[in-house]
Amino acid sequence: MAGSVNKVILVGRLGRDPDVRTTQSGQLVISFSLATDETWRDKNSGDRKQRTEWHNIVIFNEGLAKIAESYLRKGSRVYVEGMQCTRDYTDREGNARKITEVVLKQFHGELCLLDGGSRSAPDEGSYGTQSTRGATQQQKSYDDPRMAMGEKAPQRLADRIDDDIPF
Repeated sequence: MAGSVNKVILVGRLGRDPDVRTTQSGQLVISFSLATDETWRDKNSGDRKQRTEWHNIVIFNEGLAKIAESYLRKGSRVYVEGMQCTRDYTDREGNARKITEVVLKQFHGELCLLDGGSRSAPDEGSYGTQSTRGATQQQKSYDDPRMAMGEKAPQRLADRIDDDIPF
């Protein structure tokens, strides 16, 4: 095989507030759990059924980590794109464990906040720019650094044109 792809795309809600840590070298690391739901209707009873999958997300990207630290809270709805990684570790009791995580590394990850950016109430308010990734629903995107700093969205080009131009 000439190449391979390791890409995970998830849309879900945070199960807890993000954990903020720094490495010994001073790099900011954010981790949180993300819940994705699957719903269906039972053929026999007609009842709605639901199954929730939990995913461990780790952000090693400095820019995305700052946005996650500032805006993500328990219940926030997000789009996450990263790489699946499995690592071994030793727990506090000395037992060898394995964990699978979705890792957003520098240049290999994306984080889009899908609800408002209010710190107190993630579902209130609305700002951002429409995602241009071909999605059918409008998504809030923070690709513009000004958005991460809390500034207003740039005006449309048509709104910024000076009408006093003589030609």
